Amino acid sequence: MAKEKGGFWVGVGATILYPAGALLAGRRIEGPGLPREGGVLLVMNHVSHLDPVYDAVLVHKQGRLPHFLAKHSLWNVPAVGGLLRGTGQIPVYRGTSDAQQSLRAAHEALDAGQVVVIYPEGTITRDPAGWPMHSRTGIARLALEHDVPVIPAARWGTRDIYDHYRKRFRPFPRKSVVTRFGDPVDLAGFRAGPHDLPQLRQVTDLIMHQVKDLLGQVRDEQAPEGFYHSRKA
Repeated sequence: MAKEKGGFWVGVGATILYPAGALLAGRRIEGPGLPREGGVLLVMNHVSHLDPVYDAVLVHKQGRLPHFLAKHSLWNVPAVGGLLRGTGQIPVYRGTSDAQQSLRAAHEALDAGQVVVIYPEGTITRDPAGWPMHSRTGIARLALEHDVPVIPAARWGTRDIYDHYRKRFRPFPRKSVVTRFGDPVDLAGFRAGPHDLPQLRQVTDLIMHQVKDLLGQVRDEQAPEGFYHSRKA
């Protein structure tokens, strides 16, 4: 498979994100990493609005180009929208007639051998301790309908820089952001079907349990048993 080319807009993004991320935090990457080619579904936790900055650089340093599923409203932000379009990011239209188009674009990206990065929680976690929340099942549809590696990864440290819910931005002293990759999730027992809602929920929770366990390793803490539901707040 031919290597995916970056182009002008990827160069612009790298010029912005590499120094911005390095200014705020040092980086450490653990685990096996990403395949060098072919479609990949990279599944990550979401604790801060800064996560995509570090995750984009993370994927790029692995020799791949990241394609994030992100809120479609970002495409209307001046300059940001042009960068998102130019780098091939995937807008998510929740609660609209275009909602299914989001998943179609993600399916097409995986078919094209690209790396799709997804935060299945749908937003930054509301768990007070920063553990993953109950997640959406769209990830399971993507995982089961494509014969590509589904790789869990957990990142920790970005919330120390910017905590949205507490309205805290603490750039100094310089922080540390750690990301740990896991091995591909074994979904062989689920691919035959029936791909109904109970199975999609089971697969989603299976993947996110692995993300949560990786986060526990990064934090050197025991991960909780279940998932936080935002309606508890």
